[in-house]
Amino acid sequence: MTSTKSILLRPRPYAQCAGSFFLVSLLPPPKPVPALPSEIWSEIFEAAAVQAGFPALWSLLTVCKLFKELALPLLYARVEMSKIPTLERFAERLHSADQRWDSLCRIPWSTPGRWVQSLDLSRVEFVGRSQALLLDSLLVQLFPVVHFLHGYRREAVNIRALEGISYIPSDYSVTEEPLTQLLRCCPNLEELEIIGQGLDPAEMLSSISHWLPASFIPLNLPHLQTLAILSVYSSPLLLSLLRSPLPALRKLTITPFEEVPAAISSLFIATHGASLRSLLLFTPKSWPTRLHPSPQTLLCTSPALRHLSLEKPLPSQLALPPDGSHPLKILSVPRPDPQFWVVLERLLRGLPELCAVRVRDVRWLRKGMGLRAQEAGVQGEMREWRRRLLRRGIRVLDAEWKECE
Repeated sequence: MTSTKSILLRPRPYAQCAGSFFLVSLLPPPKPVPALPSEIWSEIFEAAAVQAGFPALWSLLTVCKLFKELALPLLYARVEMSKIPTLERFAERLHSADQRWDSLCRIPWSTPGRWVQSLDLSRVEFVGRSQALLLDSLLVQLFPVVHFLHGYRREAVNIRALEGISYIPSDYSVTEEPLTQLLRCCPNLEELEIIGQGLDPAEMLSSISHWLPASFIPLNLPHLQTLAILSVYSSPLLLSLLRSPLPALRKLTITPFEEVPAAISSLFIATHGASLRSLLLFTPKSWPTRLHPSPQTLLCTSPALRHLSLEKPLPSQLALPPDGSHPLKILSVPRPDPQFWVVLERLLRGLPELCAVRVRDVRWLRKGMGLRAQEAGVQGEMREWRRRLLRRGIRVLDAEWKECE
C-alpha cells in the first residue's frame, strides 16, 4: 500500500450482518522517493546522450514537461549541420526567438540562442558565389544571437574578417579571454572590428588597469591590415594586441581616451603607428556621448600617415616630426572650428602634400538654397575654409567626399 489513510471495506447491501471492516496492510508503507535536483537530471541526460546519442534526448522531450525543459538546452548545446537549408531554418528559428524575447529585458539573451555552445559547420558544402553569399548572410544573422559559443576548430585559420563584435572586457588572471583565444586560431585574419561598452564616469579617475601574465605569448596576426577598436580604453584584449607585432597594419580606427589614467589607446597608437597609412579617431554615438581629447603627438608617432581623421574636442595643437615635415594628404575634422583653424594654418607649412580637408559630419547645401543660408552657421564657416585653402591648392570636401557645387 502506498497510502496511510484508513480504508473501510463494506459488505454487500443485502448481507445479513451489515458493518464495516478496516483494510490492514501486510507491509509497512514505503519511504517517499526524494526529488532529484535539475542539475543531477542534466548530468543524467548528458550521460545518456554520450552513451546512446542525441536520439535518446529527442525521445525524452515527450516524457514530461520537466524532461523537455532539461533536454532542450542539451540538444541546442552542440549543433552540427551539413546542409545550407538546415542552417537557414536554424538561423530563422534563433532570430525569430530573439525578436519576441522578454520585453522587459530581464535576461539579456534569448533562448534557444543562449543555449548554443558549439556550432560545427565543417561539413557544409556550397557551390557557386550565390551559395557562398547566402552562407555569409546566415552567419551574420547567427553570431549576434549566439553569445555563448566556445571552442574553436582548426577551420578557424580560414577566417579573414571579424567585424561588429560586441566586447565586454573581463579581468582574467589565469586564462585568456575567449576572444583572445579565438584570435590565436586566426593567423590569416585581415580585418578586425571590436565594439566595447564605453567608459563609466566612475572609472575616469581610477588607476586600476588590466594586466597580462608574465607567460603571455604574443598573438600571431601577420596579415591584419584593418583594425577598429571602439569604446575600449583598456582591456586584456587591447593589451594582447599592444604587445603583439602587427607588421601589416595599415588602417586603425580607435576611440581616444587621452586624459583617462588607465587608458592605453594613446600608447597603442604610438606603438603601432609607424606602419599606419590611415588613422581614424572616432567615438560611437551614444547617450550621453562622452568625448575625450586626442593625443597631440599623432603626426610624430605615425610618420607615414596619408589620412588622419580627428575627433572632438579638436586638439589645441599638433606637433610635427623633428624634421618639421609630414607626408599627410587628407585631414578630416568633424566640423569646421574657428579655433582649430589657427592650429591648421600653423600646420600647413609642415604639410606640403596636403591636398584635401574633409568635414566629416557636414554636407554642402544643395543647389537652390539662398545666399544667406549658404553663408550662415557651419555652411558659412566651410565656405570660408574653402576660400582660404583654395589659395594653397587644397580642396574642402564634405561628408560624402564632394566639393562645393
